[in-house]
Amino acid sequence: MTSGPRAGGATAPSAGARGPVGARDALPVVVVAGRPNVGKSTLVNRIVGRRVAIVEESPGVTRDRLELEADWRGRSFVLVDTGGVVDQGDALDEKVTEQALRAVGGADVVLFVLDATTGPTAEDDVVASRLRHVAERVVVVANKVDSDRQEPEAWDLFRLGLGEPVLVSAIHGRGVGDLLDRVVERLVRAGTSEPADADEPEARAAVVGGDDGDPRTEASARGEIAAVAIVGRPNVGKSTLFNRLVGDDRSVVHDVAGTTRDAIDTLVETSEGPVRFIDTAGLRRKSRIGSGSEYYSLVRSLSAIDRADVALLVVDASEGVTHQEQRLAERVDAAGSPIVIVLNKWDRCDTARRLAVAAEVEDRLAFLDYAPVLRISATSGSGVHRLLPTLRTAIDAYRERIPTAALNAAITAAQAAHPSPTGRVLYAVQGAVSPPTVTLFASARLPAGYLRYLEHYLRDRFALGPTPLKLRVRLRGKAR
Repeated sequence: MTSGPRAGGATAPSAGARGPVGARDALPVVVVAGRPNVGKSTLVNRIVGRRVAIVEESPGVTRDRLELEADWRGRSFVLVDTGGVVDQGDALDEKVTEQALRAVGGADVVLFVLDATTGPTAEDDVVASRLRHVAERVVVVANKVDSDRQEPEAWDLFRLGLGEPVLVSAIHGRGVGDLLDRVVERLVRAGTSEPADADEPEARAAVVGGDDGDPRTEASARGEIAAVAIVGRPNVGKSTLFNRLVGDDRSVVHDVAGTTRDAIDTLVETSEGPVRFIDTAGLRRKSRIGSGSEYYSLVRSLSAIDRADVALLVVDASEGVTHQEQRLAERVDAAGSPIVIVLNKWDRCDTARRLAVAAEVEDRLAFLDYAPVLRISATSGSGVHRLLPTLRTAIDAYRERIPTAALNAAITAAQAAHPSPTGRVLYAVQGAVSPPTVTLFASARLPAGYLRYLEHYLRDRFALGPTPLKLRVRLRGKAR
């Protein structure tokens, strides 16, 4: 996507993962706010140049704050998409509104998005009244002005008393360049923005989850911050755990399944170093996934798994390990990420339930026999302190590179202790990290059982612990 034609050869802004904590904290914040269904997420997607926020023609799709790094004409800023601000609603609506207003309170610029085709509504009046205490930071955005003929309708928005609206069509890109010029002008005038230095790696973050290779391998090679995806079925306590880990009510928590729609990234400085936590939408069976926002929530969650360095598989211990957890664990394992199994709501389980769920983990998740199992309560915080050291161990093992001499010595020792009934490994080399991937050059085919033996031997020999280990066999120049 682009931001529409602009004089001077302007290019579309870029978006990516947040940089190191210091660089990220130094950037000004631009918050997109307004009532539901005025096109806020469409505008966010247009500004960052790709579809990162879920868009659907129904209110209430965006619930959590979604933060992205963007830049325009060399000025970097953090763009925050928020849920719709409402005056009256249910408990969930109130939490979404609270999240949006908290974001507004910390903003350097607020983009107050309105639907020019409907004119100012009673709900818009409510939002405007809540923004008047930060009026000097507000830019009024008249969205859905798709042609010159619709421009006169937009001037009715003047009556809200927050200044002259900037006319845009987020879906077509019309006027978005003018809007971003206004934003940068405000940031410069406020002294919160400095030109980005293209030679500084911290000035422009790399795109995470892009199409150019595996972002995890690239990040590992650059020594970047580890990404931890929190995954699981709906309503198992993922967002509660996320909020406890990041130390802020960043995700909306409510006792209705499916509250989280987008994958929410937050960079946290921890005792184990900086970690990027990713809260994901609950993954349901395909037969229960409809179209629209549910489908895109699934896409976002799977994308988060693919770009994560490690996954926290959250299981409701009071309900046990279901077929859905089994399938989700298989999906994460196939992505090559280490997995930490988190049995949440442990404090709600009696002795019999605890024994039963332990047996279910051993039986239904047997293929994850390398994965550590932690028993916690995200609500009370019990056991959560063990997560960070476990994650650090998993991430270090995930990025481990074994010296070639040591690797071949281990293979020789393994074959001496238990020879293969068929071929023999002549030489071994680790070709990649994230996860550790070893290529075995063999004289003949090796049985699957023998490969499992070698995998366990190498895992124990090099203390690889909670990370997948991939073995590839090459025989007479052919890969198997």
